[in-house]
Amino acid sequence: MQKRAKFGIGIGVIIISLGFLAWMGYGESKTYYHTIAELQTLQGASLSHRMRVGGTVEPGSIRRLSGRVDFVLQGEGKSLPVSYVGSEPLPDTFVDKSQALVEGRPAADGRFVAEHVQAKCASKYEAAPGGTTAPSAGGEARTSTM
Repeated sequence: MQKRAKFGIGIGVIIISLGFLAWMGYGESKTYYHTIAELQTLQGASLSHRMRVGGTVEPGSIRRLSGRVDFVLQGEGKSLPVSYVGSEPLPDTFVDKSQALVEGRPAADGRFVAEHVQAKCASKYEAAPGGTTAPSAGGEARTSTM
């Protein structure tokens, strides 16, 4: 009888531990999306949540420093200074005027400290007037007409 009780208590401890770890992981993985304008109006506890902010990289604002990359995101007539401190290299498409999505937390000094950065090409594959685009062998967009 004592063996079954010990076994039951052990299983119970394992299940409670796994449940607690799952709950903590879920809380850490939640990420809220805000625009730059919304971010500047947040107050209190909402500033401590992980969040994503999207915008356009301001031309000439990318500064590569030791251990971080600083740049400015623009959107809706507002700007947001960002410091990327992640360990992964920035994407090749992260250049001036590219669309970027940063994930991290706001800092007390008004900067946004990003741990992840996603970027897409600014306008390399936009449609030409009067036609559709198709990438050519050289990587440039060309117009096709019927």
